Amino acid sequence: MLKTPTRPSILCLLLIAGCSSTYYSIWEKLGYEKRDILVSRIKSTNDDQEAAKKQFETTLQRFKDVTNFNGGDLEAEYNKLNSSYQSCESRANDVSSRIKSVEKVAADLFDEWQSELGQYSDPKLRQESEQKLTETKARYQKLITVMKQAEARMTPVLNAFHDQVLFLKHNLNAAAIASLQTTSAGIEADVTQLIKEMNASIAEANSFVSQLK
Repeated sequence: MLKTPTRPSILCLLLIAGCSSTYYSIWEKLGYEKRDILVSRIKSTNDDQEAAKKQFETTLQRFKDVTNFNGGDLEAEYNKLNSSYQSCESRANDVSSRIKSVEKVAADLFDEWQSELGQYSDPKLRQESEQKLTETKARYQKLITVMKQAEARMTPVLNAFHDQVLFLKHNLNAAAIASLQTTSAGIEADVTQLIKEMNASIAEANSFVSQLK
């Protein structure tokens, strides 16, 4: 199976910059079609969602550690929380970038598929291919909807983490800790829901890939 890079490379930059034909041409010469690239992109998105999920859980734990703080170096605890939050934000950005790349390749795949329907001379085969295209697009739409729901769920959680980190930065004292404790339950509930939606997105992606292959 095609192994696309996990970070931007020349090929990735070609796709991002809009040089789609060059990007796909290079991969086709290596024996990979758009379908293979789409599968690879979806799998990479799953990997990034798994990494983001773990980072959100880690950041939540850091937040709990701070709210349960009862002595020691509070600034050191703040630094740990801030570092964890920044990693969380970076992971979330990775997921968003991956989803965009999935959307781009899927759109190109479906456009190509649609245009190639006119090349059939056998009407029965054309009809079967058209039906397959319709079914695949429907399954993909379900997938991208779930992916975007999970992506959207990250924003309010990140905002909540950011607010707490910023407040703690400006108020490194016991009163600040007490204030953070009042929001702890709400943030934990939001993270729990986020993890649930990420798991649903990952499961839907695995299902789509298994049917597309």
